[in-house]
Amino acid sequence: MKNAYVFLADGFEDVEAITPIDYLRRAGVTVTVVGVSARKAVSARGVTIECDRTLREVVSEPLPDLVVLPGGAKGSEGLAASAELKDLVSRMLVEKRLVGAICAAPAVALGGWGLLQGRKYTCFPGRGEDLPVKPLKSRVVTDGNLITARAPGVSEEFSIELVRVLCGAEAAARLASDILSR
Repeated sequence: MKNAYVFLADGFEDVEAITPIDYLRRAGVTVTVVGVSARKAVSARGVTIECDRTLREVVSEPLPDLVVLPGGAKGSEGLAASAELKDLVSRMLVEKRLVGAICAAPAVALGGWGLLQGRKYTCFPGRGEDLPVKPLKSRVVTDGNLITARAPGVSEEFSIELVRVLCGAEAAARLASDILSR
């Protein structure tokens, strides 16, 4: 069975976190919600989420098949501030495991860590313009093992793409049909 970690830092964008958690679980993926600094994380809209684990608890365990970095300005900054998370995501990319990031997270976290060199990606409009590698304006971009998306309004497309790349086209089509997306 495939497994994924969704990392939450205070200020995460609600729909960018919950939609991937929901859709990946619907596709049969074991999803662990991981608090970057604590067991609870408070979203950009004031929703408190009780995380399954903390980063400190998972950092020395075997890597999952996928990690997801939700955006939100403050949430992305919280992700980017974690040296432990940077190391984990760097290992994911080196080992050709899947990394998903949406909204501000691609530019603020991945770009801030220097992990976008030679990659195609997208992010929230206006973000990433200060980075050496400029973002594309596409809604969702898949570049090998890196999947990025622009904003909260793209959360469904992003989540279905995560399922497609992790579980296959048939699983993604079945999920899209089940949720009446297409």
